Amino acid sequence: MKPDKRQPAYRELLESGELSERSDRAYSLLSSCTVCPRKCGVNRLEDEKGFCRTGLLPVISSYGPHFWEEPPLVGTGGSGTIFVTHCNLACRFCQNSDISQCGQGSEITPQQLAEIMIRLQDAGCHNINIVTPSHIVPQLIRAIGIAAGQGLTVPIVYNSGGYDSARTLRLLDGIVDIYMPDAKYGSNAIAADLSRAPEYVDVNKAAIREMHRQVNDLVIENGIAVRGLLVRHLVLPENLAGSDLVLPWIAEEISPDTYVNIMDQYRPEWQVLGRAEETSPALRRGITVGEYTRAVRIARDAGLHRGFP
Repeated sequence: MKPDKRQPAYRELLESGELSERSDRAYSLLSSCTVCPRKCGVNRLEDEKGFCRTGLLPVISSYGPHFWEEPPLVGTGGSGTIFVTHCNLACRFCQNSDISQCGQGSEITPQQLAEIMIRLQDAGCHNINIVTPSHIVPQLIRAIGIAAGQGLTVPIVYNSGGYDSARTLRLLDGIVDIYMPDAKYGSNAIAADLSRAPEYVDVNKAAIREMHRQVNDLVIENGIAVRGLLVRHLVLPENLAGSDLVLPWIAEEISPDTYVNIMDQYRPEWQVLGRAEETSPALRRGITVGEYTRAVRIARDAGLHRGFP
């Protein structure tokens, strides 16, 4: 594969030695873990495990070229997607619960993770897309440093549930080229009920602000994203996601030029399929055309115009 003309920012940090220093600083967060907003305080250097059920080594479920991501990530070669096992959220409707909550995957070292990155680049992927990385940022930085030393040159995509520590994200400044967080909820109470994340909205807003500060609006060259912010918002039945709060906030507080994928693929999964008396009736059905159309209209009325129909 021919490397992109635009060199990712992490190449500069590699040459200056800053990438290695960032890795060391990030690993220091593991001794009494504060990597994500949960701040479990367990010693992951000794393989203790907190909410995310991940110790010292990252757990990976699968990897390969992905052709069903957003078009600017996919291009012709696909997005080099690496699915990280476990999550710092516990969404009751998760569509990947076998990975995020049931632990499907195997532990690997940062060296092995770097080798996967190189393999995906050699396969012609346009980027390295790390799915659910919020709880493995130290290991991710180390792997990127190793891979960069071995010739990695494609952009890094940080694809998260949006429950990220702004302090930890600052360690990724100049390392991540494309941030792709979810903006799941407009209500902390609903976030607590559906994802066990009672402060989700506040954490998410701080995280998206920090992401945008680092990379700004999405830049697309020759149809391929090279740098910037891309936000996902999944529409839920009966506006449980708070689209009327989330989408105007993005337009007003981040940028009206934010690339926003307003997603319509909600379906009942995981715990939503369990005992009916423990689940909101709304969640036991998919969204309607009217509910999705309303979310898109809210986005357009707020001034957003990129990334959705």
